[in-house]
Amino acid sequence: MRYQKEFFATAMLSFMVLSLQQPALAEGPNDPAPVLQPNQPNGKTVLFDNSHGQTAGQSDWVIDGAFSDFADALVEEGYLVKEHRGTEPLSLDDLNDVDVFVIPEAQIPFKAIEQDAIASFAENGGGVFFIADHYNADRNLNRWDSNEIMNGWRRGAYEEPTKGMSAGEIEAMEGVTSSDWLSDEFGVRFRFNAIDNTAGDIIVPVEESFGITEGIQEVSIHAGSTMAIMNEDIAKGIVYLPDGLTEQANSWGPAVDQGVYFGGGIEEGPFVAIGKKGDGKSAFIGDSSPVEDSTPKYRNEEHGGVKRTYDGFIDRDNGPLLVNVIHWLAEQEDYHTFAEIDLPLDEPSPILEMETPEHSTEPQVEPWRAPQTGYLWYDRTTFANGSYGSDVAPPIDISYQLETPAVLPADGTPFQVRITLTNMQPNQVITNADMQVYLQGGTAVSQIQRADGSWPNGYGYQSVGTLRADGTGKTEMDVTMRLGNGVTEGPANIRLRVGAGNNVVTKAVTIGSGEEEEQPPVEEAAFTLSYPNPMPLDGSTFPVEVVLTGLTPGQTISNAQLQVYIAGGQSISQIQRADGSWPTNYGYFNVGDVTANQQGRGSKTVNMRLNETVQANLGSIRLRLGSGNNVLTETVTLQTVQQTSFLAPRFHQYVDHYQSVDENTSSS
Repeated sequence: MRYQKEFFATAMLSFMVLSLQQPALAEGPNDPAPVLQPNQPNGKTVLFDNSHGQTAGQSDWVIDGAFSDFADALVEEGYLVKEHRGTEPLSLDDLNDVDVFVIPEAQIPFKAIEQDAIASFAENGGGVFFIADHYNADRNLNRWDSNEIMNGWRRGAYEEPTKGMSAGEIEAMEGVTSSDWLSDEFGVRFRFNAIDNTAGDIIVPVEESFGITEGIQEVSIHAGSTMAIMNEDIAKGIVYLPDGLTEQANSWGPAVDQGVYFGGGIEEGPFVAIGKKGDGKSAFIGDSSPVEDSTPKYRNEEHGGVKRTYDGFIDRDNGPLLVNVIHWLAEQEDYHTFAEIDLPLDEPSPILEMETPEHSTEPQVEPWRAPQTGYLWYDRTTFANGSYGSDVAPPIDISYQLETPAVLPADGTPFQVRITLTNMQPNQVITNADMQVYLQGGTAVSQIQRADGSWPNGYGYQSVGTLRADGTGKTEMDVTMRLGNGVTEGPANIRLRVGAGNNVVTKAVTIGSGEEEEQPPVEEAAFTLSYPNPMPLDGSTFPVEVVLTGLTPGQTISNAQLQVYIAGGQSISQIQRADGSWPTNYGYFNVGDVTANQQGRGSKTVNMRLNETVQANLGSIRLRLGSGNNVLTETVTLQTVQQTSFLAPRFHQYVDHYQSVDENTSSS
């Protein structure tokens, strides 16, 4: 049963090709669902739900998309893995011959008859795995978040689950009722907290977790929630967040309340929990980020944009824990409650008044923003081309790139940002692009100068003007910006969007004095790059070593930047950040400090990956020292995994990843 971490990456290699499937042209609930067959079956079946909005917004929680790493790992363990899709309510018949039913972050509420089917499935011996997220992760803007859907009631609308909805929405909600269903049936309640960028490191001992936590040290959380233990006889926490969490340091920036309820630790409630339900079992996790990977399949159903997800499954000990959970859920045992066996029981969790159904409040009017014109969450005919539910193929991807100064001046001095778009239709015009710089936490601090030279009065998203493609489908524009509104020095982000909610580039920037750090002269230096050639054009990670010789001993070069680009100048590369995360755009990225040894030689190895949607056979890799100072350019061959034996798949390294991009999240 135990899923050993040291074999994890090796086991995943055999499923590399399966995970790198091309995005579907058009697919919906009436099309045949994918089925993943194991080479060595263990006789058990895992079914993933895809009938409750699992592909809404930036989510792509399907077994051949951004949950493919998880699905592939289960196939490697011998499970038959299938997807449930359809237009009729989920029934007990749909769960026939299924051992484990996985419910990824639902965005469409379960009808009462569906809740009955899930509870009966577990009561009769099945395992159910509930994967939720944080409060206000409403990806389809229907006023119901995943935690509310799992719990069975909507915050601030317990007496009226369709509060604020239109006639069409109310009709789509027929059969949905309010109840404290998850608590009553499974003994837990997902909280409304929203905790960001930490890790669950309070791990229940192996002997108290049925072996699930064997070898587990940390489980990551990036904008997620915990649970309250409501019935200790049938529910037990196995992973908790650290003590000492604060609203200022640990709550997700856009959280609509304090985000942290009880300071972390045991009182905040478990991040991962398990349960016993009759002859069956249950399990729960408060974030989809540890489960997802970076291979989304579908387009965003609201606006048609390309989704960006992140490699959470290979972060920390996430993957091994998740597979161990499935192993446990798939085994039937002859006790009905934890109270019947020799197992320490949890204490019921403390509960805030606003967490109880009847006394809950809606912190602000929902939905969190207005949906894009024409999009109706309940009407698939309004879904964008290439999304799940649409019957129209997606358009060609437009590539977006931002080039900014190394440091954005905090003193109000104007600076320029270059916007480059490629893969547009010849002479295509975009008039709804806008951009802003914002601090961590979300405060907008930028203005964009108008064509007449004047400046707006406010701060926030402002139009960049008209972007018009030339005959080759490319356009470039220089936009003049300045900062204010109480701006502070330090890390920030610049974001370009095309229409409300359609974020196409989010780039980390630094706000400071506006002056680039002076670098020592490097006229006598020689530059060398070491990299695989051909380079894998499949999204996998590969190393690039930057070597500088002829430096002064002890000299440090901190402005070295690197990119890979193809004909026409389109950048196709990213460099992994020091914290293990990846940028959301492509372009030049700093390689970090390169310090010379006593022989005047300095080197730095970075991890890179290329845009797997690009189709090209040749490219160039370029090293520069500061903007415009190109010191080395070399031609490289680009090949897909089907064309080359280069084996550096996404599973090659256990690295930390962060940043899942969503309209309402920085995630998932």
